Amino acid sequence: MTAFNAVRFRVKPARDQEFLDAHKTIGATWQGLLRANIIKTGDHSYCIIAEWQDMDACIKARPHMISTLNTFRDTLEDLGGGLGVTDPVAGPVVLSIK
Repeated sequence: MTAFNAVRFRVKPARDQEFLDAHKTIGATWQGLLRANIIKTGDHSYCIIAEWQDMDACIKARPHMISTLNTFRDTLEDLGGGLGVTDPVAGPVVLSIK
């Protein structure tokens, strides 16, 4: 069963393109990734939603995700509430609709 992860970010002013550019090569380095989309959710706010072959592939890719994050971490603002610069969630698909 496929799995998804979603991560919420807030980018510092004037750093949006740098943030987006950092994700352009993830398809080559994140094994098991089927597709990923970055959604602009507000001014300097984004969410990446990625689909994986299965939850194991998502888990195995975490070191690569962290490595990618480290290349643009300085472009991010703290989300507050003790979250730090990311708000990640992940899990297997339990219901697929169309």
